Amino acid sequence: MDTKELKKYLKRITVRNVENADVEVENYSPLEMIGKGRQGAVFKFTDGICVKVFGNEEDCEREYYALLLGQHTNLFPKVYAKGPDYIAMEMINGVDLREYLQSQPLTKELSAKLIEMLITFKEIGFERIDHHKRQIFIQPDGNLKVIDVARTVWRDRVYPYPRKLLTSLGEDYKAMFLEHVQELAPELYEEWQHYIRMEELSRQIYENVLNEYRESRKDQLKIKSKKLLTTNDEVKYKISLEGLMHKVFKEEWVKTMLAIGYDPEKVMKKIDEYWDQYERTERTKFVIKGKVVENPKQTESEDEKSNKKNKWNKIEKNKKQIPRRRIR
Repeated sequence: MDTKELKKYLKRITVRNVENADVEVENYSPLEMIGKGRQGAVFKFTDGICVKVFGNEEDCEREYYALLLGQHTNLFPKVYAKGPDYIAMEMINGVDLREYLQSQPLTKELSAKLIEMLITFKEIGFERIDHHKRQIFIQPDGNLKVIDVARTVWRDRVYPYPRKLLTSLGEDYKAMFLEHVQELAPELYEEWQHYIRMEELSRQIYENVLNEYRESRKDQLKIKSKKLLTTNDEVKYKISLEGLMHKVFKEEWVKTMLAIGYDPEKVMKKIDEYWDQYERTERTKFVIKGKVVENPKQTESEDEKSNKKNKWNKIEKNKKQIPRRRIR
């Protein structure tokens, strides 16, 4: 395949990944965009060839690797060319399974082909033996083709049964497909049912663990939150109440002065001066060793003052009576 013309067109196409959404596309080429998804956008190059342009090179490499694994089968589109962020491949026509089931029944023959698709995935080395119904196309001859296979490889953990396929089928077709599997491959059916039950059990265990954690956190929070309480401590309560009144008075005073038309900076300066003066002259209570006591300087009685003075005079008198050593 001659890629010169294709590369010329691709220079005029920009594809950007968007978190949890389909890619953003800027297309200034004559190529028609025929679809897009989370990883990239697909453009029609010729009647039989399309090109998928990716938002990043890693997704491109991943899909290319997955497609190469299945090139010897009839299940995957043929690859014609690859660049750092694009793959030119066979155009897949037909109807995707999602659209097909809107007007046609899920027959036992079609279910058998879906099982064969999963077998092929396993045989060629895919880690995820699963696929969404919108990525499965039914060809005019009845055979299947799959697209968007990047997520089937390079996976550390996967569901051990085709959960994506079963879920995408919907409840009615899921039940019908499982009936066909039970008849066509009984052991496979039993294994899938086992994993479905294990999944339900895992979710129940998770909910129980989460509920226990929530209750534990709630109990811990009740204990820790007591550190924030102040009303049961007289000293802290008085300090908190005074601070509250201070804040309310300051805020309301500012509102009043501003409503009258005073300069905001002057208002704030005046308030700060007032509270500084208040704290210097009006506050008479101090906290000493966890107890509220009156300011000693303001509550000292005359007798106490006299006793202190006499004690001081006695100390001075004793100093004079101490003999001094002569220094030679």
